[in-house]
Amino acid sequence: MMPPDTLETLRQVNDRLRSALIRLRPERKHCSTIRAQDFSALRRQLRRAAECLRRPPLNSEAAAAVQEEALEYRRNLEKLKRFLPDVHTRLLVEKSRVENARTHLTAAAAWGRASRSTF
Repeated sequence: MMPPDTLETLRQVNDRLRSALIRLRPERKHCSTIRAQDFSALRRQLRRAAECLRRPPLNSEAAAAVQEEALEYRRNLEKLKRFLPDVHTRLLVEKSRVENARTHLTAAAAWGRASRSTF
């Protein structure tokens, strides 16, 4: 018999990947809700699945169920592969916007200090 947590772990990973696919979906215009922890959690789930997939099933009944979850996992990975480049681009645009705003605020503060010192 296969360790009971292997199939359940793959199911949990697939559930969490589906949730991540919704949260990170490319049609979102703003990425202010995306956090570094989201990507850390995603990596953690990928590692959990990799560990499960390295374990060979001990019986054919469990093997079939694990195989089905493994196929679902692969489909989820393909979806991630398709839209993560877009998420990356949106995050770079947001980073640039924040850096520009910071530069503008720094310049405005310097101008304010210079204006006060001339009076």
